[in-house]
Amino acid sequence: MIYGTLQLAYICVPELFDSIKTLKGNGDVGTILQITTKPGSLFYTYEDKLAMVDNKMMMKQVEANKGGYLDLGFNMFGVRFEVIKKNESSCITKVTIIYEVKEGYIANTIHVSIEPFIALVKYSNNYLINHHKN
Repeated sequence: MIYGTLQLAYICVPELFDSIKTLKGNGDVGTILQITTKPGSLFYTYEDKLAMVDNKMMMKQVEANKGGYLDLGFNMFGVRFEVIKKNESSCITKVTIIYEVKEGYIANTIHVSIEPFIALVKYSNNYLINHHKN
């Protein structure tokens, strides 16, 4: 399962990110990743932490650990990926953005966008289609 491991992060380099480095852990809860984005991105380098990994329910939640949205006045910023099986050969990926912002920083919520996560889901979809073994 691509979403239940660190594989998703690493297959997206160099297409979506400049680099991803595992600072702590091996893909389970508590794993911390340092992400360096492409030039022109809202953030250059930040850290994310795996807050929830549930392979049975096919869900994973990643939360800001250092930098990124936390530097914009967010108390918490997280993204939950949920893979919903439709049938034996297809599924839906539901992406939910969860955040809390400090008083006085509400205007910074304008930077919250689903677009980077849509790109991630599309890239992983194409990867799976192109690397699927019959």
